[in-house]
Amino acid sequence: MFGPRPDIGKYWKTIVDTLNDGLLVLDTMGRVIAANPAAEKLTGYTEEELKTKDCRILNCTDCRIIGEGHKDKWCKLFVKGQVRDKKCLITQKDRRTVHILKSGTVLRDPDGEIVGAVEILKDMSQIIQQQREIKALRQTFQLDEGYHGIIGKSPVMQNLFELIENLAQSDAPVMISGESGTGKELVALAIHEAGPRSTKPFVKVNCAALNENLLESELFGHIRGAFTGAARNRVGRFEAAHEGSIFLDELGDIPLPLQVKLLRVLEEKKVERVGEHKTISVDARIITATNKNLEELVRQEKFREDLYFRINVFPLHCPSLAQRREDIPGIVQHFIRQNANDSRKRILGMTPEAMERMITYDWPGNVRELRNVIDYAFVLCPGGGIGLEHLPAKIISNDSRHSGIATMASGTQKERDRLLNILSGNGWNQSEAARKLGVSRVTVWKRMKKFGLKRPE
Repeated sequence: MFGPRPDIGKYWKTIVDTLNDGLLVLDTMGRVIAANPAAEKLTGYTEEELKTKDCRILNCTDCRIIGEGHKDKWCKLFVKGQVRDKKCLITQKDRRTVHILKSGTVLRDPDGEIVGAVEILKDMSQIIQQQREIKALRQTFQLDEGYHGIIGKSPVMQNLFELIENLAQSDAPVMISGESGTGKELVALAIHEAGPRSTKPFVKVNCAALNENLLESELFGHIRGAFTGAARNRVGRFEAAHEGSIFLDELGDIPLPLQVKLLRVLEEKKVERVGEHKTISVDARIITATNKNLEELVRQEKFREDLYFRINVFPLHCPSLAQRREDIPGIVQHFIRQNANDSRKRILGMTPEAMERMITYDWPGNVRELRNVIDYAFVLCPGGGIGLEHLPAKIISNDSRHSGIATMASGTQKERDRLLNILSGNGWNQSEAARKLGVSRVTVWKRMKKFGLKRPE
């Protein structure tokens, strides 16, 4: 009825040339021997320019060259036999980079011998751009709860978010510093989630929680019988974080002997399980955090200088709540919404007087302490708005361990001067002053009375 079927094998070149995705055929030395038009468009090179060239000409960020041999000694593709949907960057002829999704497989002859490989390159530039635009819109119109769960609109936080975005695209070690409770773990997770490793594991290790022997086993793993209680083999956190990120929290508490082993792992990217001499290759993004002054620990010879410079490639500082008081109302409301959903109490917010105390308090425990205060208030508040009577005594009296008489006096003077500048600059309009300060009109009136400010006749 349909007549004889054509020999499709004769038309393979036409089929390949009509593909929308780039296709490269490589020999056993990793040299390009064929490329379709889509690959030419994607790379900027003609097929003739690519032919006989090493595939490293594209500078693919996912490529890992093992040696200068051939077949299974050449690269990861030849070792594994195939690669599926790997996100990476390649460099075009004009030196611009482009996001791609790469898949590949080796080619074998009838005897099973490797004779080459074929790679499919899918252009992801448009999809990546759309994702960035959506993320920008969500941040602009506040369509989600902050940036990767971090709440803040202040200039210092916007600057932090921008740094996270830039850092996420590289594998440079990051050391996060900041006071206790400022959200260093959230920042580390944001760096992981915003980067190309986001689909791989994010592994956290609290270095202060374990003694030296247990911490070594936790980081590098152990084999059965390595020590008393080691009843079976255990995979270490570095192995578990392979191709992902490992977050070493409270790094300043690592004992000196273990610092030597950690430095070796960071430099060689290989680990040895406790009780075993075989090395295991690991590829993990290193993110560290501490609330201690490592430079001072280096001077005291309690922290190795070479390890410090190895992990401190890019320092990142988490600002304290005292440095971003304008974010406090948003953080308070975020926790109130969370607690309201969990407790089913009909608590909608906080009274202006209570919010004023929250803003002027020093917050030595930062966001962690603020969260505890909201939990405390939810126990006492039956519903409606959280008032002064529902807050801990230290908040009401504004008595934090970092507040001294001089500090409070200085803060009071600054508060008075700021209110006076705003009122005198807008014709003593109390409603406008309240809007600029983020408080109620009643609070502005009370502050005017407190500081003895009166509208000029």
